[in-house]
Amino acid sequence: MNGKWLVGISGIVIAALGAGMYYAQVYAYYEETQADAVTVAGREVPVSDWQGIDAGTSPNKIRACFTVDPAVFEGVALAPYPEPLLAPGWFDCFDARTIAADLESGAATAYLAEDETPAGADDYEILRMIAVYPDGRAYMWRHYREQS
Repeated sequence: MNGKWLVGISGIVIAALGAGMYYAQVYAYYEETQADAVTVAGREVPVSDWQGIDAGTSPNKIRACFTVDPAVFEGVALAPYPEPLLAPGWFDCFDARTIAADLESGAATAYLAEDETPAGADDYEILRMIAVYPDGRAYMWRHYREQS
């Protein structure tokens, strides 16, 4: 009988820890952000309809959806290997799979907004990318990549 109690309590503790880890990864560290402009290649670009989230604990956890004038991206470098990262399911304006498919098909274009890699970092890079559609819809994410 004592073994059943031990197993039962262990199961409850494991389930609680699992639920806590899930909450921490999907909800806990994210904060909604506000912006009326983004920095693109060193200049401020006005945006509207901003919806953004960030979790300062990770370089990868920034996502934003907004509207911009696509003409301001003329002359901006294209993003190397743009791969939108999945956003938490509750942040429904950012659909990474659709954005990735549209980038591949040419329906959207990804630009390198900023290289945010710290000086002296030789083994990784942090790039902030923005996918822009011809109608002005835009999606921003930051990607941390280890260099091979």
